[in-house]
Amino acid sequence: MSTVTKFRGGTIAPFDWTNLSWFPLLAPTIRVEDYLDGDRYVVRAELPGIDPAKDVRITRTGENLRLDVVRRESHADKARSEFHYGSFSRLIPLPAGVKPETIAARYADGILEISATVGEPEPTPREIPVTVEHTGKR
Repeated sequence: MSTVTKFRGGTIAPFDWTNLSWFPLLAPTIRVEDYLDGDRYVVRAELPGIDPAKDVRITRTGENLRLDVVRRESHADKARSEFHYGSFSRLIPLPAGVKPETIAARYADGILEISATVGEPEPTPREIPVTVEHTGKR
């Protein structure tokens, strides 16, 4: 929290609103956008200032894509920093029909882009009837 209490709209705000980690739902997260581009599903994540070779891990777990990122703090003395450092993760649901073997990622200009080919979704589930055989035993 800042040592100076901020004055906002006629009231004194006792919280440093740039650090929302005190409220888990508002804690820093990885900001993403996703969209379909023809038969390609694309996820873009804002990740400036990281080394993607060391700081990013992408895994597919079932029908989700898990993105784990570490943003390391430099040890330079700072008068102030509003950057968020530490470990962050994000679970992104994949659309039906994503072909796992086509998932690829690239990083450029602070943006991580993950893409995959989307094919026809699996056929709808079909109920299998059970036949009952009578063996004469009870």
